[in-house]
Amino acid sequence: MIATDDYELIDLSVPLENGAVSEPLKPKIRYTDHRKGFWQMKFLFGMNRNQLKRSGGLGWALEKISAITHTGTHVDAPYHYGPESEGKPAKRIDEVPLEWCFGPGVRLDFRHLGDGDEITVEELERALRGIDYELQGGEILLLMTGADQRLDSKAYFQQPGLGRDGILWLVDRGIRMIGIDAYTIDRPFHSMKESFQQSGDGDEIWPAHFAGIEKEYCQIEKLSGLDRLPQSHGFLVSCFPVKIKNASAGWCRAVAMVPRE
Repeated sequence: MIATDDYELIDLSVPLENGAVSEPLKPKIRYTDHRKGFWQMKFLFGMNRNQLKRSGGLGWALEKISAITHTGTHVDAPYHYGPESEGKPAKRIDEVPLEWCFGPGVRLDFRHLGDGDEITVEELERALRGIDYELQGGEILLLMTGADQRLDSKAYFQQPGLGRDGILWLVDRGIRMIGIDAYTIDRPFHSMKESFQQSGDGDEIWPAHFAGIEKEYCQIEKLSGLDRLPQSHGFLVSCFPVKIKNASAGWCRAVAMVPRE
């Protein structure tokens, strides 16, 4: 049994936020405060405000959210990449094995890479040599780019990202969950578009995501605070997504569990 007193819990998530700058498809959150909440209670229970003595006539608070499942910190299921993965029906978010969503974490630092750069296999190998570490199957890999430091500006979308080769190399080593502290696990949209317009090659578009059609994996997008981790490995990660029936993704509260000294 895990005793939480033995671990420092580090939040690696960004919130769902009304009209967030970091979201091209803006989420909308309608807030109902306690005074407005009374009118819902009045409708449901047929009471008067003065009959709610313990709350001083106030009701409940709640929120209504209108947002895609890929808003904020979220886990993408294999179904996001295509209807099939490894020749079988692709797993949707409510079918993703729980074992993929909790396990030892490894953080690799790619903050030296610039906007549009690819995190190649060579870069992955160099980063692992830099921390003198070899990946183990079942680990949750976290890619630190520093993009989260620009979350509230348009510069947030300037980031490096993985390509097809990097994804397949990681999955071949038993990695099923790959996270990044940026908007997308691929290179940014503007970089992929520029490469496509120059070459006319459709394989320039979404190569890291589409690699999931060949090899089954999940990704965590829009992580934050990876620089707060005091070590590159030797910690646990929890990234259980919200269980949404038949969905391609689910919001998650990603948390690192770092053993206390």
